Amino acid sequence: MLRYDKGTTGEIADDFPMEFPIKLTVNGRYLATLVASPHEIRFLVAGFLRTQGFVRHINDFLSFGVCDESGEASIRIRGELPERLTPVLTSGCGTGISFSFNAGTPQRAERSVRFTPEAIFTMMREMGQLSERYGRHGGIHSAAVSDGTTILLHAEDLGRHNTIDRLAGQALFNDIDLKDSLLLTSGRVSSEMATKAASLGVALIASRTSPTDLAVRICTEQGIGLVSYVRGESFRVAASPERLILSGQRHIAGVTAVILAGGASSRMGQNKALMEINGVAMIEIVYRSVAELFEDVLLVTNFPEQYDFIPCRKIVDIYPAMGPLGGIHAALSHCSTDRAFVVACDMPELDRPLIRELCTIRCNADVVIPETPGGLEPLHGVYGKSCLPKMEKMLRRGERRVLSFLESAEARLVPRGRIARTNPDFSSFLNINTPEDFQRVAHHPLPQAPERTVTP
Repeated sequence: MLRYDKGTTGEIADDFPMEFPIKLTVNGRYLATLVASPHEIRFLVAGFLRTQGFVRHINDFLSFGVCDESGEASIRIRGELPERLTPVLTSGCGTGISFSFNAGTPQRAERSVRFTPEAIFTMMREMGQLSERYGRHGGIHSAAVSDGTTILLHAEDLGRHNTIDRLAGQALFNDIDLKDSLLLTSGRVSSEMATKAASLGVALIASRTSPTDLAVRICTEQGIGLVSYVRGESFRVAASPERLILSGQRHIAGVTAVILAGGASSRMGQNKALMEINGVAMIEIVYRSVAELFEDVLLVTNFPEQYDFIPCRKIVDIYPAMGPLGGIHAALSHCSTDRAFVVACDMPELDRPLIRELCTIRCNADVVIPETPGGLEPLHGVYGKSCLPKMEKMLRRGERRVLSFLESAEARLVPRGRIARTNPDFSSFLNINTPEDFQRVAHHPLPQAPERTVTP
């Protein structure tokens, strides 16, 4: 997890409290979905039924089935449930009421919207000054929305989730668009709050306390920045760091990142770069990874209009229809640095520490290429501009195989043993080429959080 403290960034170990939905069925009738921590679910279920007056003694349970993996709880009790049950909406720090985890249609904030740490600290202090009720007795939550320079709306309530609804209501009555805003809260960020923020088009959420694991996942999928433990001049970044302007982050010097978006995707049957994993296009996942490491990112594509949502420079092939070799040649011809880290658009599990290590290998070779259990991986390597004359000759002759180029170039091979020390499962080299490959990763959590460095 990234920690920002007085202008520098560093990596710290941290865990997020888990949220787990438990579907409760009693006597064959769906009763409620409880959102709670995932441990000792049987105690939670039994206690809930007891405090709600459905059971009084352990013998009131006729059968008791709880699946810790699926969250299904199927209970049979003595007697019958009332024909009609009247829900009471809680006001405290529980989940309140939510009709589903996907309630509301998400609005994605503009990708160009970013906030500085100074704006977050200033707005959090201003929210604190507005929170008279919290300051008086400490038993109430506060929230606010800001454009980064001023507080637009402020709300307080017993329940932290209710504060978001109050802000949304105020915005309706005052005709204020909350899209691209900064949401500030004094309480823990739960999945329900993250979902509500997504429906409003919020760009970044800042909290004085911790988010839950589901909130982190929702914010990652929706491109919402999420910072927690905002205290003094420090905070922790839990999701979408691209929403922040962190001067303390150190880019890899002298190297440009290149994403190759060409290819017919013939084995996939559609443009795999635009296929989504957890709601995010595969090429955007790759972009987010390299944008954390490199100051400049180039996207090589002959259809730049398809990738307007990627905020980087797009270039086209100088030698069209010549495959990855033509793409690498075009990138080296246009990049302002002497070296480029080249990666394919279908590698969603890039390992940032490994990329940094490859880029720091200094030698006289034209190319630095990693060795994997499946052989050399030319689309996860570092290429120097010294490659251009040899590539030019090959392309003019109509030769397009990258491996053939490597046979004639001065290449530094990084043995798999060294790779395994940083990326032991070689996941950084995972290519998504077929529908079967895609299905294996399509519903998994997004890859590792961005690599973090400390400003020296």
